[in-house]
Amino acid sequence: MTQSHRRSHRARSHQHTYVHTGHVHTQDHRYDQGHSSQELSSLAEYVVPDGLDSVLGSFATYARLKGRYDDDWIDRLNHLYTTIILIIFTIVVSTKQYVGEPIHCWCPAEFSESMVDYTNNVCWISNTYFVHFDEQIPQHTDHKRTREIGYYQWVPMILLFQAFLFKIPCILWRILTASAGVNLDKIVTLAAETQYVAPDDRERTIKHIVRYMDRWLENAREYRSGCFIRLRQTISKYCCIVCGKRYGNYLVTIYMFIKLLYMSNAIGQLFILNEFLGTNYNVYGFEVMNHLARGEDWRESPRFPRVTFCDFKIRSVGSVQSRTVQCVLPINLFNEKIFIFVWFWLVFVSALSTANFLIWCYTMIFRQHRIRYLKKFLRINECYKSELDKKMAVKFAEQYLRQDGIFVLRLVGKNANDVLVSELILQLWNHYRNKPLFKHANQISDDNSNV
Repeated sequence: MTQSHRRSHRARSHQHTYVHTGHVHTQDHRYDQGHSSQELSSLAEYVVPDGLDSVLGSFATYARLKGRYDDDWIDRLNHLYTTIILIIFTIVVSTKQYVGEPIHCWCPAEFSESMVDYTNNVCWISNTYFVHFDEQIPQHTDHKRTREIGYYQWVPMILLFQAFLFKIPCILWRILTASAGVNLDKIVTLAAETQYVAPDDRERTIKHIVRYMDRWLENAREYRSGCFIRLRQTISKYCCIVCGKRYGNYLVTIYMFIKLLYMSNAIGQLFILNEFLGTNYNVYGFEVMNHLARGEDWRESPRFPRVTFCDFKIRSVGSVQSRTVQCVLPINLFNEKIFIFVWFWLVFVSALSTANFLIWCYTMIFRQHRIRYLKKFLRINECYKSELDKKMAVKFAEQYLRQDGIFVLRLVGKNANDVLVSELILQLWNHYRNKPLFKHANQISDDNSNV
């Protein structure tokens, strides 16, 4: 390597982060140059020390799977874990259906091997019908059609379609938040990862997050004036009928809409499967629990019969022969167990999604709960003592943070812990009190109280 190459290599290395004994040393001027929107992206380079790579390396795969931090664990239960479960079921059923032999028909002795293969194939692609062994086989075609089972060929497709439906709200959430002017995932990720860094890096990270949030909150304000604008701003404080980036409730309104989609999707899929299977699938789980409560053996279900009948015709020279064969569907052994689990899982996810939606409505839509949330942390930090602090706390919640700012803090608490939320609120409170406009208002209030 030439001397000029060595100098250029050293020059480039001085522009990067240096690692020494597991701690990261950065040049402070790289964070003080301007206030670009890429500040949080640069913070990710030093928040987690390289010394922790050996410790956290085994969790790399899970971290990629878990994805982002811009929602809560109920949302991830819907769009991540439920999707993974449904895709696994799709692979299991597809392997048995397209690699193995999903159907076996009992053919007459005079059938050759090629005729047996033909019978299996034609009965698989056509809908078989179920008749209990205690009943006579219907003679009319219309009666047979009412007993047809036409879902087993499409089970992999419907499971994949279900997985896609669970992913749609997450896709919409990330598309809509991309234009909100704030990187939710980066804020919550950096706040959560400060639990594993040195105290100096932790404090510096929190300060940069606060500065980033302050610029976002300032840029999202409405600087126009007018009676209609003031009216819309007043309405937006109490309900989400008026929504906009300038009114401080854009993220909250979108998030509540996404929550509603998660809940509707989980409940609606029970009815979708009811139409797809052509049976009373809505009460399937209750029937299973009833059999288990009575101590009865769980045998073949009429919804997923394993022995069915198939009618087909063979055209020969000068005549058409009709054949009826008895077939066994091993694939329904898997379908039965899969859809039993899917029923209980959908009910479980529906209940949690509904409860989570109501909790978020209770905590975010009502004004007094948002203010109470901030007051709790201000009391912990001993910032809520005088009458002036109480008045400023309301302005801090309604005029500075507003609904979207409190929503971001709640997301940090859901994905990290309340200790970080407390530190962020303390830094935001000090940042708010040190603004020139608010310092002037505080001095006037103090003078009036002295008089």
